[in-house]
Order: sequence, then structure tokens, then C-alpha cells
Amino acid sequence: MSEATEKAYLEAKKLYAKHGVDVDAALAKLADIKISIHCWQGDDVQGFLFRDKTLSGGIAVTGSYPGRASTPNELRADLDAALALIPGKHKVNLHAIYADTDEQVDLDALEPRHFQGWIDWAKSKGLGLDFNPTLFSHPKAEDGFTLSHTDPEIRKFWIDHCKASRRIAETFGRELGQPCVTNHWMPDGFKDTPVDRWSPRARLRDSLDEIFAEKIDEQYNIDAVESKLFGIGSESYVVGSHEFYMGYAMSRGKTVCLDAGHFHPTEVISNKLSSILMFTDQLLLHVSRPVRWDSDHVVTMDDELLEIARELVRGDLLPRTHIGLDFFDGSINHIAAWVIGVRNTQKALLRALLEPIEQLKQIEVEKDYTSRLALVEEFKSYPFGAIWDHFCDQAGVPVREDWLTQVKTYEKEVLEKRGQESVMQ
Repeated sequence: MSEATEKAYLEAKKLYAKHGVDVDAALAKLADIKISIHCWQGDDVQGFLFRDKTLSGGIAVTGSYPGRASTPNELRADLDAALALIPGKHKVNLHAIYADTDEQVDLDALEPRHFQGWIDWAKSKGLGLDFNPTLFSHPKAEDGFTLSHTDPEIRKFWIDHCKASRRIAETFGRELGQPCVTNHWMPDGFKDTPVDRWSPRARLRDSLDEIFAEKIDEQYNIDAVESKLFGIGSESYVVGSHEFYMGYAMSRGKTVCLDAGHFHPTEVISNKLSSILMFTDQLLLHVSRPVRWDSDHVVTMDDELLEIARELVRGDLLPRTHIGLDFFDGSINHIAAWVIGVRNTQKALLRALLEPIEQLKQIEVEKDYTSRLALVEEFKSYPFGAIWDHFCDQAGVPVREDWLTQVKTYEKEVLEKRGQESVMQ
């Protein structure tokens, strides 16, 4: 640690101590928080199972930044590069289309062995894995319906795929010694106003019941369901709405997934966390940044991210919340996007952990709203950055923007060469 970094840390620590904030305890809590890093940022949601496919199901990636991963080994190398710049031990979130296999296998026939490369890599790195069935970018999803499809054969295909995904996830959990969160999201919906809103939801409910009827060890796999307000091609009606999945999850003992970009443009999820966890055991949180719609921009430390972090910390909800990222920006360096997103999420959590929460709660009970407002605002400018620098230094990762130099070096030595090789081929 540099002398300047150490001095700034010790001075900042004294300031927080005046309000009874235990900085060491806050850093210990932060070190224990695992962020699930989404693999699909690394290759613009292409995957490896099907070649030369086009994205569908409302999935769209803009930008053509050079060097995106085109093989499992390249993607793992890129993740290694990103993880070396992020403090802590985390998880990697895979979609089913990221199978590491040379076999010609469709989604409904996937098995754990098709992901053995990922299991071996995660085990060697001390990482966990999360999972998602892929219900988009496939011929059987081209009309915008999967688990709620009117054709029973198409529904069966997607039911079988989700069943296979849960078995894969259970293997991840057993092999890696930590639960795999399996998140179920599908794009089903209508572009224009439907006549019958009930029947597609009844079909989706029955499909999910059939998927979850297969007993999977909850010690190794946690099932989650994710809602969406609208999407490309489903602007007027989404079968799996927030109300549908909240009701389904609570009645079936499943986990609700809240994605920061899946609600009305002016609606936020921070205010939903305490309400949902009041009545459920756990929650899956997808941290993203919507810009006017579910555009999945790279996470910045904006007001909503800070509010999400504060809700989790102030309500002691972190032990019951699984935090993952979900964005894909093809216009910037793919590795930098991961690093920026994860480090910002960690910084927001640290800022929340460094608040004098018990003091603020007591002031609120006493109805001293003037002091509450004053202190909350003053703490926004407290030197959390000095504490963050110390945390990074202790974790052996670059302090402040020094990480960008390593990303640029990797881009020049690895990513640019991939682009040249592609042109030569």
C-alpha cells in the first residue's frame, strides 16, 4: 500500500468512527458479498451452441467493439482478465447457449457434461456458477412465445429445456460447493393489445408447475422467475408480468427476480426490496441501468444504484439477496464494462455499509427529520473513496483508474489480434 493511500484511509477511518461506524466490519461484510458476473457481456449475447444465429426475443445489442469472445476459452480468458481487476471472490452467470461442447445438441437435450469446461474452470478459480435457460434466439421462439405457446409440442420443447437447465444447475452447485441460482425468463408476449390475457398466463403457470415438479436439491439449486414490463415485439402485453411472477413465486416457494430495467421508465426497484422480502425467504436482484427503457446499459453509480444498496444494508437484507449484473454494451471494451459494473456495485454497497445506520434509525424514531436529512446528505460527501482504495489495495487489485491501463494492454495484446485473425480468415 502506498503511504498516501494508507494515510488517507486512516484519516477517513477516524471520521467514520466519530459516528460509531466500524470501517473494518464494513469491509469484512463487503468482502463476503458475491456478485454474479453475467457472461453474455463478453460476446454480445451470441453464445457458442448455435453458430451464425441472429438475436431474437427482444434481445438487441448495439455496437461492434472489436475482440469479443468467440469460443469458451476466449470468454474464460476475458473473465479472468476482468476478475483480476475486481476485489473479492464472485460468481459467473451462464446462459444455456454458452455450453462448452463440440456436439450438435439442441437446448432440450443439454446435460451437465456439456458444461464441464465451465465447472473445471470455476473450481480452479474458487468461483461459483449461476445459470439461465435460454428461451430466445431459437427457431422455436421466433414467433415470440415459448412456455405459453399454443402449440403443445413447442411448449414441451421449452419445458424439457428448463428441466435440463435445472439439472445442470444442480450439478454446478454440487460440484462447486455453493448454490446455483437458476433464473427463468422468457420473452412471451404480444406486440399489440390481446383479446385474451388469461389463457397465455394459464399455460405459463402450468408449464412452470411441470418444470418445477421435478425434485431438485435446493441445497444446490435455487429457482427464480423474472418479470418484464415490455420488450421489442411485446410492447403491449408480456405474459410473465411482475404481478404474475410475484404471485407465482410466493404461492410456489420460488424466488422473485427483480431486474432494474424491467419496469416502467419512472419506476424503481429499490422501494420494492423490503416489500418482497417481507414475505419471501430470498430475492434475486439483476442490477442494470435502463435509459428510457430496458436498454441494459453498464451500471454506473447513479441514485438508484445507491438506493438499492442502502435498502439492502439498512434492512439487513444482504444475507437473503443474490446480486447479479445484467447488461450488454457492444460499443465499448467488453472487459472494461464488467469491471466498471462490478466495481460500481461494490462501491455503492460500501457507501451504504459506511452509514451510521443505527444512529439514523434512532433519529427517525425520535422524529428529528431535520437531523435525518442533514446527516444523510453530509455522509454523501464523506471520504468513502479512501476506504475503497484501501479495500482494493488489500485485495491486490488496482487502485482507482489504474485498472484501465491493464485493460488497454490486454486489448492491444489479445483483443485486437482476435479482430485481425477474424479478418484474415
